[in-house]
Amino acid sequence: MFIALFAVSLAHFLWSFGRTWPIRNEKLLAQTVVGFKDIERMPPRLASFAIALVTIFAAVYALALADHDSGGLLLDLGGVAFALVFFARGIAGYTSWWQGLTPEPNFRLNDSRVYSPLCLALGLGFLALVVFRYL
Repeated sequence: MFIALFAVSLAHFLWSFGRTWPIRNEKLLAQTVVGFKDIERMPPRLASFAIALVTIFAAVYALALADHDSGGLLLDLGGVAFALVFFARGIAGYTSWWQGLTPEPNFRLNDSRVYSPLCLALGLGFLALVVFRYL
């Protein structure tokens, strides 16, 4: 979980500085990773930076959950909250509402094959980390 979240964080961090890695131009990157109708540019860099911070926090939080001797109920509740957020994003990717909101073909393909399944897996991972703290 840490590696997946760290990779997502690193990509968003690079985008927050105007890099278009791993795609050659900003328009194609926006169509591939954001997917909104007629998108021409990436969202504001501050938004990418905020997502980079949240995902690296989630990555470190997963490591904290893996330590059975640390934290307590509050740490567990945070893990459940992360699980719910990732489950919500993963499920949303398969709804007609989300598909109508993000119709770009590159995004649709990646969302159904990568983004949504990854979010569902991360949701399961956070839930498993919380459950395993009690076993």
